[in-house]
Amino acid sequence: MIGIIGAMDIEVNQFKDLMQSKKAETISNIEFVSGNLWGKPTVVAVSGIGKVNAAICTEVMCLKYSPDFIINSGVAGGLEDSLKICDVVVADAVVQHDMDTSPLGDPVGFISGLDLVDIPCDTDLSKKLAEASASAGVHTLVGKIVSGDQFINSSEKKNYLIDTFGAFACEMEAAAIGHAAYKNGIPFCILRSISDNADGSSHISYTDFVGMAAENLKKIMLEFFKKL
Repeated sequence: MIGIIGAMDIEVNQFKDLMQSKKAETISNIEFVSGNLWGKPTVVAVSGIGKVNAAICTEVMCLKYSPDFIINSGVAGGLEDSLKICDVVVADAVVQHDMDTSPLGDPVGFISGLDLVDIPCDTDLSKKLAEASASAGVHTLVGKIVSGDQFINSSEKKNYLIDTFGAFACEMEAAAIGHAAYKNGIPFCILRSISDNADGSSHISYTDFVGMAAENLKKIMLEFFKKL
């Protein structure tokens, strides 16, 4: 079974709509819709925004549905200079940029227990996602995505994320999904379509373009499913 998680309805409702033989159940106040998507057993959930919501959703999905792998599909703020609205970043690793025990001598982003800063995405799945995005005609980069419970809306913070982590995109869930999946031994991959530039105008461009960026995801996911 394939697991798909998005933070918002707009990021994954198109997948629910396309599913056949579907059924829904609610666990921890999260609706999980399972069925067949493009001929493959799939479960889809909307986690809600933020790292805690994303981690809860992922943990439930891992324990209840035991997916073969999890895809986090959604939108993000672009950090790398060449990224434009509706371009795509496929993560090779995810980082919790607001995790900070550096006063104790740890690097910023270090997760105790995992003893990692960069949580690695599944290499094969990420390669297939990047190939699927290219097949869909979308400009695609593979690189690090950073997550925190903050909507990034300043050039100063944007530059900090680039300088500190070498990040290509920022958002609020991927690293929590990766954390929970990694702890459960379930492969994961991250697909993010750019909705804004994470600078002082990001609140405006996000509102204007989030729908377009999310629509991009459907085209890419169809190509991805063909490669499985």
